[in-house]
Amino acid sequence: MRLKKTLAMAMMLGSLLPAAHAEKVLHVAFSAPETGFDPAKVSDVYSAAVIEHIYDPLLTFDYLARPVKVIPNVTTGMPTVSADGLTYTFHLKKGIYFAPDPAFKGKKRELIAADYVYTIKRLSDPTVASPLSDTFTNKLVGLADLVKKAGKGKLDYDTPIEGVKTLDRYTLQLKFKQPFPSLPYVLAGSWVEAQAREVIDAYGDNSNAHPVGTGPYMLAEWKPGNHITLVRNPNFRQETFHYQPGADAKDQKIAREMDGKRFPQIDRIDISVIDEEQPTWLAFKSGELDLSGIPQPLVKQVLRLDPTNPFRAELKAEFRQQGIQLGRELDEEVTFYAFNMQDPVVGGFSKDKIALRRAIAMAFNTQETIRDIRRGQAVQANYIIPPNVAGHNPNFRAAAPFNPALANALLDQFGYKVGADGYRALPNGKPLVVDYVTGPTAIDKQWNEYWQKAFDRIKVKVNFRVMQWNEQAKQLMACSFGLVGDAWIADYPDGDNFAALLYGGNVGNTNHACYRSARYDKLYEQSRVLPDGPERNRLYDQMNKIVAGDTPWIYGESRFTNALAQPWVRGFKKHPNFNAIWRFLDVQK
Repeated sequence: MRLKKTLAMAMMLGSLLPAAHAEKVLHVAFSAPETGFDPAKVSDVYSAAVIEHIYDPLLTFDYLARPVKVIPNVTTGMPTVSADGLTYTFHLKKGIYFAPDPAFKGKKRELIAADYVYTIKRLSDPTVASPLSDTFTNKLVGLADLVKKAGKGKLDYDTPIEGVKTLDRYTLQLKFKQPFPSLPYVLAGSWVEAQAREVIDAYGDNSNAHPVGTGPYMLAEWKPGNHITLVRNPNFRQETFHYQPGADAKDQKIAREMDGKRFPQIDRIDISVIDEEQPTWLAFKSGELDLSGIPQPLVKQVLRLDPTNPFRAELKAEFRQQGIQLGRELDEEVTFYAFNMQDPVVGGFSKDKIALRRAIAMAFNTQETIRDIRRGQAVQANYIIPPNVAGHNPNFRAAAPFNPALANALLDQFGYKVGADGYRALPNGKPLVVDYVTGPTAIDKQWNEYWQKAFDRIKVKVNFRVMQWNEQAKQLMACSFGLVGDAWIADYPDGDNFAALLYGGNVGNTNHACYRSARYDKLYEQSRVLPDGPERNRLYDQMNKIVAGDTPWIYGESRFTNALAQPWVRGFKKHPNFNAIWRFLDVQK
């Protein structure tokens, strides 16, 4: 039976808010709509940013440490690991409670190990159709058999399995078939967040609108695609900021600002969805937003750039004098354009289809868009795994060169003839039109102009199909598109997080190219049981060669993030793996 939040619940939420005169509010904005707040059902960064403020993973990332370091979150320490590396044991802290919700029937609900057993099993439940289903299904002992038994029906959560179980009320044990060296990173991200079974049972298919966790915040209001309000969770445990900064002066400053304060400091987080860059920038300049990026057309007006080194930049004097803070780094990300390998026009592995994809790749001038659209704030991607992530090979060159003449010669060779209308047809004589899924914003339109030039160079028709990002995400999951611009920002700084994007087992979730290659899959399955090192790197190079040959992707770039904070924001530091850093901040207006 589903529950609805009653008027009484709304009144209770209101009574939990701090007094208005003492309330600290953080105002932020998303550049695209979220899709929901059930951790098992979503994988976009906007939803994940909210999720990681409402829920608790077992482990987390040290906010200041670079390279990124995994530390305990709701556990008493890091897990104990068996000698063979297959069994992990976690001991939960006592006295951690879920936020109040009608699903608990007025009782205070403690977090226990069984909640993580339920959460992990739920990622593999066929009826949930989680985009993260591959995370554990074939790795934990007994879980794949449980999923097979369920068929297309609901997973039997009450059947015990050896791979994920409780040893007592506060002790969780995970047992794997093979080594899983990236597990600590996975458990520190926004993937495995403790959920209470009675909450999911209560809200059923509407779980995306009713997130209930043990994290520092709870959802107070959600107007999909428009506005989100988070308020402090009154049941959140007593924690204080306690940093151990190294030699970095900025880190030491954050420690001085925040140490000893209650975690979190912000009482309410107001999130607006503002698709366009210009109104977001104006809201930041007027002080209506506390955090912002820099609109791409304004980069050179805000930053003083070093023309000889894209890694060097600083705020111009007028912004420094206002006290504006800059957090800048090359993102642990790769942008790309995914071909739908199941699409009848651009998909498939025949030589003529590979030739078409390569020709499109060679017709697009990435250096031009880095210069004109990115304003130099990006570097060319040449490898599935980006810089600053374990497994990256800086000497590999996978991106197709910009060469329209060669692209046209390739299409001529494989029978894509130019007709009387001046456009090419398929080798069988049927019309050739590439379906390109895109967004409605001004920056999307600018990108489309460059893509139109690319298709014109090779005399191929393109149809730009416009939709909001949350609708695009549905098309990607259903493999219902031809070509789409995409990006993956690291959940954790390990190559496995990126190599998995082209694994056949992830089609329908994170494999947005809908790419299935037996050769790639075999190498990936070997790589994911290996720790970072030369042996795994050799496999990564082989995998990148296969992808370069098949061309399911057109490589884009890795972007520099230029994050700004108002002078009154304390504790500000860009983190490469958290989707948002709101809970680590304070505002002192």
